[in-house]
Amino acid sequence: MIAEPHIGSTRRTELEYQLAWARTYLKNYGIITNTARRVWMITSNYSQVDPQNLDVKLIMDKKRIQNNVSNNKIKEGYEEGFIDEEQPWIIKLDEILKNMNPYAFERLSMLLLREMGFIDVKVTKKSGDGGIDGFGKLQINDIKTFNIAFQCKRYNNHSVTVEEIRNFRGASSASMDRQLFITTGTYSKPAIEEAKDLAKKPMDLIDGEEFIDMLLKYNIGVKEIKAYEVDEEFFEKI
Repeated sequence: MIAEPHIGSTRRTELEYQLAWARTYLKNYGIITNTARRVWMITSNYSQVDPQNLDVKLIMDKKRIQNNVSNNKIKEGYEEGFIDEEQPWIIKLDEILKNMNPYAFERLSMLLLREMGFIDVKVTKKSGDGGIDGFGKLQINDIKTFNIAFQCKRYNNHSVTVEEIRNFRGASSASMDRQLFITTGTYSKPAIEEAKDLAKKPMDLIDGEEFIDMLLKYNIGVKEIKAYEVDEEFFEKI
């Protein structure tokens, strides 16, 4: 089944796990590349290859690929047995977010929204907020300003339900132009459909993986460690 969870994982379904491995293998073989997490494209070496001739090209490239993997150590995920989305540091960050104090997660979300360009971002009181955790304004081209209400749900292994989406929508006043729901978990299919209902007030959703992507983009709570790789082909051809 599509929604069947992968054994030993609470972060993804079996289908998502298999797809992630497929992407990692394609990346290791130089067929696809990613400039950012979850952003993939076919490399120039394969973009013009006829699918019928793909096996032939892979065979021709096999020795070079194996040398790159075994000698240069440039395929870290391949060598260490991790798919790209299951690197230890990602799992660690995911665990921290899912187990942090709910009010701390609200403050972290507020900090992220400010880095994203929101202004006048404020977190409401800890109780009696009617399901709304904060407010902010998003200014477009220094002219138009949108009033936004947001709600944060720090869940460990839980999907946001359609009832939670409806309750949040009902709690927002008419003065709010948009709504933003943030969670460390995922969203059920009915919840996503409810949020996308064009007949109702616009609502944007940020799930756990997207939240991690944004922390990386704005360098919040993470540090990039750069390393060098040896290009043996360069030295062979010089």
